[in-house]
Amino acid sequence: MGGYRLLETDEYPHAPGDELHFNESVYVNAFDHARELGGWIRLGNRANEGYAELAVCLYLPDGRIACQFQRPTIADNQRFSAGGLSYEVITPHREVVMRFSGEVMLVPDPGLFREPKRLFAESPRAACELEWVVQGCSPIHGGLPCEPGQQTMFGRDFSLGHFNQHTTVRARMRIGASDLSFEGYGWRDHSWGPRLWQNILFDRGFYASFGPQHGITLLKIANRDGGIRRAGVLFVDGHYEPVMDLDVLTKWDARKDPTAVQLSVRTASHKAVIRGQVISNAPLSNKRRYGEAMLHSRIAEAFTRFEWDGRIGFGMTEYVEQLDHGEPVAWPL
Repeated sequence: MGGYRLLETDEYPHAPGDELHFNESVYVNAFDHARELGGWIRLGNRANEGYAELAVCLYLPDGRIACQFQRPTIADNQRFSAGGLSYEVITPHREVVMRFSGEVMLVPDPGLFREPKRLFAESPRAACELEWVVQGCSPIHGGLPCEPGQQTMFGRDFSLGHFNQHTTVRARMRIGASDLSFEGYGWRDHSWGPRLWQNILFDRGFYASFGPQHGITLLKIANRDGGIRRAGVLFVDGHYEPVMDLDVLTKWDARKDPTAVQLSVRTASHKAVIRGQVISNAPLSNKRRYGEAMLHSRIAEAFTRFEWDGRIGFGMTEYVEQLDHGEPVAWPL
């Protein structure tokens, strides 16, 4: 029973389903562990709605966040390329390249993310050129569920097909006159199927690398029905171990954004306590009309330094949750 099917062809775009909100998304994060810089890039094709979701979010050593968010027009789901951002598969399950050529905003105060109009109107701009060569250093985790009622990592109504992998990254990156190229570590994922951010009641996700043989993919999630699941894997000595239990203890600031976290994880053969300290947070959001209602979710994207048994790693802490009259529904959990 259960299990996942993953083919080499799943690295490439899939035929969209009939759902209006069909989305196919490719995502890469990468970090320079020595200089504590890096970020994440995502392209999500919403072919049935005629646009792609483009996101570039780079956390700079001086504390600024270089970012771009667009919805470029697309006509189909035949390629991952829109708005100056592209994703190329070199060898399925082993190597991909993500490139961006365009303008980014240089955001000095993350509080501006709470006011999108001001963010786009007031942020200084700079040219950005990047090419991230991404190679897998772990097995692939996930795929398409084999059984009709089988649960998936993020939920069947958020990303039916989904796989992820820990990586090494050769990052060529220039912002304005600054060369920020590096060699580092990261994590990538690829998902396809119906996707509404508001189908997640809340989640707490942690995606980080501690080098070529250790990392975390950890998720505590409640979908629209409110049932809470714990999912993911520990990357230990070059192989994945499925998570059996996960506890998340979060510290918050006055704006109800995460500032630190303690993760207690158990697999069949390992117990781990992993502590994270947020370096820089981009408090993003998403609004979507659902029937007669306008639903609003916050998406906190936090660059985080993690410690696990003396190892230091870097990656992303992602907190997604619906807002009820402006308040996050799962805070302070």
